[in-house]
Order: sequence, then C-alpha cells, then structure tokens
Amino acid sequence: MTLDPGRKLGPYEILSPIGAGGMGEVYKAKDARLGRDVAIKVLPSHLTDDPDLKARFEREARAISQLTHPHICTLHDVGNAEGVEYLVMELLDGQTLADRVEKGPLPTDQVVRFGMEIADALDRAHRAGIIHRDLKPGNVMLTKSGVKLLDFGLAKVLLPNRAEASGEGGSSLPTEMGASRPLTQKGTVMGTFQYMAPEQLEGKEADARTDIFALGCVLYEMATGKKAFTGASQASLVSAILRDDPKPISELAPMAPPALDRLVKTCLAKDPEERWQSARDVMSELRWIGQAGSQAGAPAVVVSRRKNREKLAWGIAAAAIAGLAVLAAMQLRRHEEPAPTVRFEVSPPPDVRFGYGLAISPDGSQLVFEGSAVGGQKLYLRRLSSPEVKELPGTDGAAFPFWSPDGSRLGFFVGGSLKRYDLATGSVQTLAPAANGRGGTWNRDGVILFAPDTGTGILRVSADGGAVAPETTLDPHSQEGSHRWPYFLPDGRHYLYLVRGAASGKPGIYAGELGSKNRRFVAEAASTVAYSPPGFLLYIRQKALVAERFDAKTLETLGAPFPVVADMEALGDTQPTGYARFSVSGNGVLAVRSGVSSVSQFFWLDREGKKLSVAGSAAEQDEPALSSDQRYVVFERNDPALGTNDLWRLELERGIESRLTYDPGSESTAIWLPDGRSVVYSSGSVVGLQNDLVQINSAGTGDKRVVLHSDGGALYPDDVSPDGKVLLYEQQTQKGSIDMLLLPLSGGGKPATYLATPFDEAHGQFSPDGRFISYTSSESGRAEIYVRPFPAGDEKWQVSTAGGDQSTWKADGTELYYLSSQQEIMAVPVEHKPSGLSFGAPLKLFGVRVPAWGVTLSRTGFQVSRDGKRFLVNQVTGGTDRSPITVALNWTADIKK
Repeated sequence: MTLDPGRKLGPYEILSPIGAGGMGEVYKAKDARLGRDVAIKVLPSHLTDDPDLKARFEREARAISQLTHPHICTLHDVGNAEGVEYLVMELLDGQTLADRVEKGPLPTDQVVRFGMEIADALDRAHRAGIIHRDLKPGNVMLTKSGVKLLDFGLAKVLLPNRAEASGEGGSSLPTEMGASRPLTQKGTVMGTFQYMAPEQLEGKEADARTDIFALGCVLYEMATGKKAFTGASQASLVSAILRDDPKPISELAPMAPPALDRLVKTCLAKDPEERWQSARDVMSELRWIGQAGSQAGAPAVVVSRRKNREKLAWGIAAAAIAGLAVLAAMQLRRHEEPAPTVRFEVSPPPDVRFGYGLAISPDGSQLVFEGSAVGGQKLYLRRLSSPEVKELPGTDGAAFPFWSPDGSRLGFFVGGSLKRYDLATGSVQTLAPAANGRGGTWNRDGVILFAPDTGTGILRVSADGGAVAPETTLDPHSQEGSHRWPYFLPDGRHYLYLVRGAASGKPGIYAGELGSKNRRFVAEAASTVAYSPPGFLLYIRQKALVAERFDAKTLETLGAPFPVVADMEALGDTQPTGYARFSVSGNGVLAVRSGVSSVSQFFWLDREGKKLSVAGSAAEQDEPALSSDQRYVVFERNDPALGTNDLWRLELERGIESRLTYDPGSESTAIWLPDGRSVVYSSGSVVGLQNDLVQINSAGTGDKRVVLHSDGGALYPDDVSPDGKVLLYEQQTQKGSIDMLLLPLSGGGKPATYLATPFDEAHGQFSPDGRFISYTSSESGRAEIYVRPFPAGDEKWQVSTAGGDQSTWKADGTELYYLSSQQEIMAVPVEHKPSGLSFGAPLKLFGVRVPAWGVTLSRTGFQVSRDGKRFLVNQVTGGTDRSPITVALNWTADIKK
C-alpha cells in the first residue's frame, strides 16, 4: 500500500514517505490537532485482517504507549481510517545504527555509551513486562539526544493458535517470518534472524534474556563492524546461531577493552541461564568498562569488587606503558621500526567531573587536569604509571594549567592572578596579575610567557616572580583583538601564539622570538597550538585535531595538515577562548578529550532542590528561556552532525518539543518579548565572530526579522524591558571584552551604550518594575553579580559575595537569584526603598550542575517560576565533564610515511 502526499488518516496528513519494510510502510505526517510532525506506520494486512491478532495488537500498543523513556521512541496513537490500520509515533531526526555500522566499527566510547542507552531502555521495558524480540541495528536510531529504540514490541505479536505468555504477550518468532514462509527458504538470509536467540529459533518462549542475546549481537557489530553470526542460507545461519561462537572481538578490534569481549560473550551464551540475567546488569558492566578505559577487564577480576577491577585495569595500563618503553628502547638499539601507538583512557575520580584544562608533563609521565566536585574546581594529578589520582590542595578555582620544563612545578590562573604550584611542597606563589588568563608557557631558563586577559598581548615574567614586561603588542593597523595561548618551542627562545581578531589583517598562529618584535605567520587556525617531535604542529581545524609537519629551526610548515582526531571540539569553535582540549609531551605522549558534549535535561526543582518533574528529553542543550505564562521554554540544542545550534520550543504541560530554526548557522540565546508571542535570538555562521539579532514568532512560523545587524563583534540578547520598549544586549568588542548596550524596539532608534568598561559586563536582566538591571561583571577579577539603575544612575550594588553569574528576578522583585561559583542557586532578599535598593545576605538554596558557568559562557542555566517556589534547571546528566581523556603513547607511529 502506498499513500500519496495529502492523504489524510484521521487528523494526520501524509507529507512524504520515509521507508518501507516487512512490517509496513512509514510516512512523515502532520498532526493537524497539535501542529506537530509525526511518523506514521501503516501496518501490513496480515496483522489486521485477523480479528484476534488485531485485538491483541491493540492491547499491546496501549501497553507500550505507556512506556516513557528518553531512549524509547514514543508511541502517540493507534488508529484506523478507511480500513487502513496505522501507528502514530515520534518523528526522529538521525540515522539508524545499521546505516552507521555500514561505515565501519564505532569507537569504544560510542559502543559503551550507545550500549548503555540501549540496555537502559530495555531495562525500562522489561520492568513493564514488555519484551522487544526484534532488537537489531535497524531498529536503533542515533539522534541528537542519543539512542532511540524503534518498534518496541510491535514487530513481535502472537501468531494464531499460540498461547499467550503470562504477563508478556507476543510470540517468540518475528511477525515478518509469516507462518507460510519456511525457515530455510533457499538463497535468502533475513536480517532479523541474525539477532534471534537460540530459544526463539527453537520455538521456545522468549523472555528478557532473549533481548540480551540480541543486545550482544548489536554490541558485537558496533565494536567490530561485522555481524556476530552469518550464513550462506537461512539454514546455515540458524545452525551458526545454535552451535557456533563468533570470533572474539579482540581478534577483529585489538584495541577494544578485554572486558567488552567478556561482556558480549556472556550475552551470547546459548543457554539463557548462562547469560546476563537483566539488562541492568549489562548496563552496569558497560558503565564500568567506560570508567576503566581501554584496558578494562580480565575474567578473574570482573566478578570481584569494583575497586579491585579498577586497580587491575590501571595496572594493565601501567604495564603497557612500561612495556612500550622497553620495546622502544630495544628497537632503537636494533635500528628497527619504532614502537606502535598504544592508547588507553583516563577517567576522573568518582564524584569529580572534568573541567576544560589539561596538560601532559614534558616527559610524558604525568597528567594534570581541572576537576570539579562538590567543593568546587581544583587541579588533579595522575601519574600515568599509577591508577591513583591526587587532588592538589591550594588550587581551588585553578584554570588552564601548564608545566615547568622539569615537571616539578605548575603554572595556572585563578582569582585574577597567574600562580605557581610546587608539587614537592604544595606551596603556591602569586607571580603576576591576570584578570582572565588565556594560557602560559615556561622555558628551561625560568621565563614564563602568558596572556593576562582577553584583549591584550603576551606578557613575560620570571618563574620566581618579579617585574612583568610586554613580550608582544597588538597591531592597531590590523585591529588585532588578542594574543593568547603562547607555547615555547624546544629551543626555549622561539614560541608560538594565537592571534585573534585582526579584522584587516591575518589571524592565526604566529611565531615570535624572546626580546624581538619580529614575528612570522605560521598557520591559519583559531585554537591553541602545540609542537610535537620529531616535527609536527598540532591544532584544531574544522573541529578536527590536525597535525602539520613543521621545521622548528626555520619556523616553516611543510606540506598540508592531516587529521589526527576527527571528532574534536575546541572552545574556539563554540566559545570566545580558542582553547582546545589536548596536550602533547616532548617524547610523543598525546592526551586528548575528543567529541565532548554536555548532555543535559530540564528538571523542575523546589527551593530545597527536590526534583518535582522532568521536562523534555535529554540532549546537548542550553540556555532555557521560560515564557511569562510558564507554558513554554525556548532553548538551544546542538546538531551533532553539523556542530551548530538551533532553537527549539518545549511545551511544558504536554512535553512536546518542536524545532523553531533550521538555518545552516548557529542560533542561540533566545529571550521572550513581553507579549509572549515572539522571541529574539542571536543568529550567525560562527559563534563568537559575528552574530545578528533576529526576531521570530515563538511557534516558528512567519517571517524572520533582523532586529540588529552586526558590523563586527557578536551580538547576544539579554532581556527586554517590562514595557517592551527597550532591548538589552551584549556585544563583543574588537579588544575581546563584552559591553552591554540598549536598542529601542520602535521608532527606528539607534543603539546606545549602557555599560562599557575594560572588563566584561554581560547577562543583564531588568527588574520587574524596569527601574534596575542586574548583570555579571569581571571587574573584581572574577564573575560577580551587580545591580545598577536604569536608564542611568550613579549607584551600584554588588550582590554576590563569592562569585556569581546568571542572575534573575522574582516576579514581584523581592528576591534576586543567581548561580554561585560553586554551582549553587543563591537567593538574595531585595527591599525597595525610595532611595534605592537594599540587599540581604545571599542564601544558598541547593546545588546544581549546569553546562557552563562564567561571564563569557552560558547566559542562563536555570529559570524561576513567578512565585519563586520552583526552578527549571538545565541539569547536566552526562557527556562533557565525564567523558574520558584518551592518552596515546608514541602517537606519531600511526602516521603514514
């Protein structure tokens, strides 16, 4: 049956076909009642012609429609129109796992993550008494928010004359293998067979462990790119499933963790009693594999306590390092080929999440990284030969660490200063002012070069402290905005650094020499840069970590850059800093955090932080904006395929998500106009370079209107005055700082400056009466909350006392809320007096975990109900701050000669 566009099935209008298969045809359709796009599956006649099957199918569909889980495709409706039976499902945007596996095996971290999400979804269904019975890559969709399981229980219904399984319902054979189709049909191998458990093929009743067998097949295929069982005919395929074991994963994917091999082998046990007994068991094992890294697992230890498993995993990693060193030494003596690349993963300690900064020591033996826990952000140290991770006391709030040449000390930025840390004594010394440090480097003569702020040149200071002197100066003729991320070359005299801005010049990586004004353009890039022997530059280009051959003596690049890590995120791609999460040692040890993303979800919490409800699905999303009637949330969501952001709208009562923008560039930072019918947002091709302010209907319909065109720096809307007359927005200046400006929304008015200083002023919010503006400023050396009168006035009140950002007002103006530097929601009493405002002491309400914090990062991580009793928080649930660091020993061995 083929349905033409325009055909209506009840309230649903067919738009276009999506696909077809043994279980029917799928179409994209429009739900006229709710104004949303859906997927409609038209069922084959053999499911609907038999009255018993039809009744059974409808009962199962009703049960499955009650399943609510972020990794299960939602079933919205079941209907019949003019004799056509159909299902109405959530319309998903992505690719099937089957399509992805056709391109080759998946990286281990993706195998683990997707496997955990599938197992989590299966566990939810099994607890509801529903067995999938047709789990395969074609029924797994990879979307922006992660895995979505399709056809949950619908592809398996009871065949005629079969007894219904108690409480489970459904057959042990797939519907697409109808009773008239022989099992050994010559010359045909049906895809479903390759994921069927032995008990299904033998006609026995299926249970949750049947799905676990299929999950093992799916994990095997993700890890190896090969199917676990194959055959020239259905008969030989069935024989292989019943009698044979697939090749070990380690033979086809040598870098896969040993524990993954064991996990999959247990899933594929012929006897259900010998398999994992629940999907939750599988999820727990996958979680441990992800935490322990690529060397996880040995059979004798996997069944022991977690602490012992982790020690063994790190022991294996340490042995690999030592073994590689011995092998390399032997091969050097024999003048043989260099040692191969060895990779393993480093995860943060329990209850600690990674920050941005990381640095490998010059000799490749130690790794330092930023970590955030309940007590705030600190530096953590890991010797690669040991599983122990050591917290470095005295480094509270430290960012962007870098090493001394001998590996005994660290430099870092905190509290508006450049500081030095001695690993032997734990002592901390302040070396120089640095309001917003943007990188440092240390040579063997005790000279430190560092970028002190967002709009300055490079400065020079002794590692023992003392006078600070300029090393580079911004070129006014080229309108350069910033010099940052300096990096000493091996000779200790020449260095590399990044030039940002340069509106009329040439931004990119430059080389300089100590004490000289001469400089040389090296490469076009927008991120941190590092040098790796025997002669490579490493930097970010188009979200890939690339290497380019480089002569450190002539300062010339040789040849074209080539990719080292394809799935790489630099802050320079999405944020103003240009920092990239990689570091390389002088002996070829490369540490990388690649493909990182913040998966978060919206939660309603009360004033004590107790979860009241969940709103929407989990995804890489940020900056929620709550409408004044509290019915809708507009937010930005990342498109992982393009690496850009789009705006989405969530209807809170019904949980319906709809996409508002489809432009190829990034759309972000939406705010509502007081009428509740329109939003203004930032739109541009590259965030941080040039963004316009655009207005659109909040339903995503109608024409867009450019409110303000950017002639240079990026523009971001902050708020609109309660009377709807004035737009408050931010603009990034050519010097790298952020100012706040005002734009009349009617009468053709021109922008006017509200607040412009050498510091960053951002995230402004009008008070409910429109007489004041709260905002975040870096004037004290860290982000704090301040309040000033509007439209003008000499008063200024500092509200936060220990770091603050993302302020918002209670609807009656009696409280001001903000996010502390420890990621805590704070409430400040506000008293309105004829002479101005009076603020009480900040009161901690509860702790949260939002994707970003700071004056140059996210503008809103939470929203407040009008009565101040509920908080809509964009809570991090996975991704960025837990994804491991991959360490590659002798990374250049993989380079093709």
